Amino acid sequence: MTSITPKTNPTAAPGTGRILFAYLKRDRLALAAAIFLTLFVLAASFGPWLVGDAASRLGLRQRNLAPFSLEHAWVYFLGADTLGRPILARLIVGAQNTLGIAAAAVFSSMLVGGALGLVAGYSERWYSHLIQRFADVVMSFPSLLLALIVLYTLGPSITNLVIVLAITRMPIYLRTARAEVLELRERMFVSAARSMGASPARIVLRHIAPLVLPTLVTISAIDFATVILSESALSFLGLGIQPPDFTWGAMVANGRGYLSTAWWIAFWPGLAIMLTTLSLNILSNWARTVADPQQRWRLQTLRKAAR
Repeated sequence: MTSITPKTNPTAAPGTGRILFAYLKRDRLALAAAIFLTLFVLAASFGPWLVGDAASRLGLRQRNLAPFSLEHAWVYFLGADTLGRPILARLIVGAQNTLGIAAAAVFSSMLVGGALGLVAGYSERWYSHLIQRFADVVMSFPSLLLALIVLYTLGPSITNLVIVLAITRMPIYLRTARAEVLELRERMFVSAARSMGASPARIVLRHIAPLVLPTLVTISAIDFATVILSESALSFLGLGIQPPDFTWGAMVANGRGYLSTAWWIAFWPGLAIMLTTLSLNILSNWARTVADPQQRWRLQTLRKAAR
């Protein structure tokens, strides 16, 4: 007697990307945030090539040009600053600098903090306690105050700014990774690997680290908004990126003295900072809801309400 195996259609089951996009469409606020962040990344990646040197080119005839004027080139649609440089072009170039600094700081803090958390969680030797005390010392200082002290001592530069931002955010990843490892190291598959003679380094890198990484990536998405705000605050105080380079925070600082006469100089970069951080927070909350089966019913409710 021959057994008949049912044929399966490989296209019947939707892929993970299609499922996530379906969940995203059910939350219109998260969809709007995703669209804005996509445009932000595209502008930061390809926008500087499109605008060329317009962001740094002086135009004294366009000094403090009001926005929404069609008499000049399209780069002057959002107005010009006190030196006649187009705000739109500077927003695009500043987005690349802001995104690059924030991405470098978040990646560095996640990499170093996650590695230290793996060591501190799996090992019970003296350096595990030393790593924990280091995290306590860093967290005992206000992050902005610590950044101000270090940058004032070492001098403002892109490298020092990335290092300071990474150090101030590192304890979050360190503590999270350590808490995850403390729970994972007691599971059966770790005990089985240990009984088969696997070294601690192999257990940590091969069996534990892949399970901790998704949690750290989720935290990095949430932490990205905080790093952008911190970088903008430091640039506003003059301790961030230095001229001729600039970020959105430096643009706000340049326009704070002209709020009564040329409000658009500080308004547009401030609005860009607010929308970017708000979109990151909205999208991270949506991702947390999708990842939690107990909270996923909220998206089902949103779909029924939309109907």
